[in-house]
Amino acid sequence: MQTSPEEGLPRFQQQQLRFTAHIRDPENAPLPEGVPARRMAIYTEIFFNNISEQLSGNFPVLRQITSDERWHALVRDFMRKHRSVTPLFTEVALEFLDYLQEEREPQPSDWPFMLELAHYEYVELAVSISSADEEAGEYDPNGDLVAGRPLVGPTAWNLSYRWPVHTIGPENLPTETPSEPTHLVVYRDRADDVHFLEINAVTQRLLQLLKENPGHTGLDVLKTIAEELGHADADGVISAGSQLLDDLRRRNVILGTRT
Repeated sequence: MQTSPEEGLPRFQQQQLRFTAHIRDPENAPLPEGVPARRMAIYTEIFFNNISEQLSGNFPVLRQITSDERWHALVRDFMRKHRSVTPLFTEVALEFLDYLQEEREPQPSDWPFMLELAHYEYVELAVSISSADEEAGEYDPNGDLVAGRPLVGPTAWNLSYRWPVHTIGPENLPTETPSEPTHLVVYRDRADDVHFLEINAVTQRLLQLLKENPGHTGLDVLKTIAEELGHADADGVISAGSQLLDDLRRRNVILGTRT
């Protein structure tokens, strides 16, 4: 026999559970005993509006391309189904992304790029508030990126999507998957401003190899890429790669060389 989650709890905790259940799902969860309906409706509206406004700020493009009716239904479904693992309001965006990816049932009216767009918008937020660069360790910001071991900034996210998520907006709503994926780096510059950089597959591979092989020099990685490309002019690849490494350091995607 299935027991109620309230069973065995003190009375005030039972009341708290009923209170929060009604706030999350006022259409199906009964009113808590002793709380006037009008007062409860005010609490419910305030909570819903706070969550909706927070998510609208975290996912501005997704909100812009979603009608009010569909957005309100989406937020209500999130509140009804998802159980957050953090009390921090700044992490609601990650909780919402988890809900979209793991709990929400896809709808025929969904944009085909919805999940990728939401992930991209979350990454922009995550990069903006991340403190990971403080844990980068010792490095030389002026080190030789070819002879030394380049350090990719911990707040730089190397991303690949099926859809051109960085171009999507009310005036650009693609319906057919492009033939080629979109590669992006989302990073924070030295002034702590967040940027995105559209890159090609070779640059994407370069950053991947640098992350996966922290003991390799820039030259090691560039030689690997030249071999993978089967390029006849390996020296040309290395020369172009050296310029690319310098450009990535200028943008703060690469912080310098490991010491």
